Amino acid sequence: MRVLMFGWEFPPHITGGLGTACYGLTRALAMQGENIIFVVPKAYGDEDKRRVRLVSAEDIEVSYSSKNLEEFWKHIKYLEISSNIVPYVDPEEYRKIMEHSEHIGVEYNSNTLKSKFKFSGKYGHNLMSEVTRYAITAATLAYNEEFDIIHAHDWLTYPAGIAAKMVSGKPLVVHVHATEFDRSGENINQSVYNIERRGMEVADVVITVSNLTRNIVINRYGIPENKVVTVHNAVHFNQQIDQEFTRGVNEKVVTFLGRVTFQKGPDYFVEAANKVLKRTQNVRFVMAGSGDMLNRMIRRVAQLGIAPRFHFTGFLKGAEVNQMFQFSDVYVMPSVSEPFGISPLEAMRSSVPVIISKQSGVAEVLKYAIKVDFWDIDALADSIYGLLHYEALSNFFIKYGQEEVNNMKWHNAATKIIDIYRNVTNR
Repeated sequence: MRVLMFGWEFPPHITGGLGTACYGLTRALAMQGENIIFVVPKAYGDEDKRRVRLVSAEDIEVSYSSKNLEEFWKHIKYLEISSNIVPYVDPEEYRKIMEHSEHIGVEYNSNTLKSKFKFSGKYGHNLMSEVTRYAITAATLAYNEEFDIIHAHDWLTYPAGIAAKMVSGKPLVVHVHATEFDRSGENINQSVYNIERRGMEVADVVITVSNLTRNIVINRYGIPENKVVTVHNAVHFNQQIDQEFTRGVNEKVVTFLGRVTFQKGPDYFVEAANKVLKRTQNVRFVMAGSGDMLNRMIRRVAQLGIAPRFHFTGFLKGAEVNQMFQFSDVYVMPSVSEPFGISPLEAMRSSVPVIISKQSGVAEVLKYAIKVDFWDIDALADSIYGLLHYEALSNFFIKYGQEEVNNMKWHNAATKIIDIYRNVTNR
């Protein structure tokens, strides 16, 4: 089956789990015989193209005079949203982005009849404009390509999926990796919510990465139950985890790895670290990642007086992530609202015992992980302390956790999605 798939990022150029999931899924689909055209706003040339045909939206010529796009242009106006949404960025980082954008610019090349849009491929201050241009490009691509089904990942690509469906008449599957309620709690960005809801309404099938997310889609977006299907994420296995690294410190290492933003609960990690350090000093805590709460976390660590035992690495990717897991004795994911959470699987694959919040999708499929409520700092601190000081407990979760995660393959997720493709194309 030929699949026209829209994503916003693809390894190695990723900001989190979305790009990782897209890579694992497309690779598994291709290995089962599916023909994947994966579209990103901007391709850099160093992506892994062995399993998919990677298309950069920047390379697509859009014809303004095309009568075939006339119907699409009539309906595109709902995307003209006046908004400076910058996901996961605090005011200080936002100012830096604005200053940087003045130098790089985001423009498009054009002549009388045709143009090629330029994309940053990032999450900058002009994000909504890029989402709109991406949708316009998708309409052109859908008119010129041969495919059987459309698959759009997360809200940034839903307008593109809608546009492709309008032009081609092919069925649309939208894949919900996170919702605006996960990212922002109850203080949602209405423009993003509207795009999410519209994408789900237009879609023939909505795939969610957990039952937790499925319930949000049904109850908060009003999507019929029979239209929403859960397909849990998995983990991609490679040889890099066998690399040996020199740690350089004698203390135990407890790691938080992810976006330093409300959704991930970094403040609960800091408070738990403070409680653990009051009981033992033979430990270091690491917060690996970037986001809108980073500066606040740095200030809180300083205020608590635990800075000598607390380290901030910034954003890690690729081999750096594997190296961080090699250094770690415990991995913690205290997410407030986590649609799934691939990083605990990566940690378990690297023989690291994990502590996850009960408010995460991955908690639905993991048995050999310690699960606590994100807000229960005492339980989180006790769990960290226990894994650090009771070797038998740690070894138990390492041994059986590895066996469990070895069975969580993208092949299984891809098989379920292929069944979804077949069902929707046969209607």
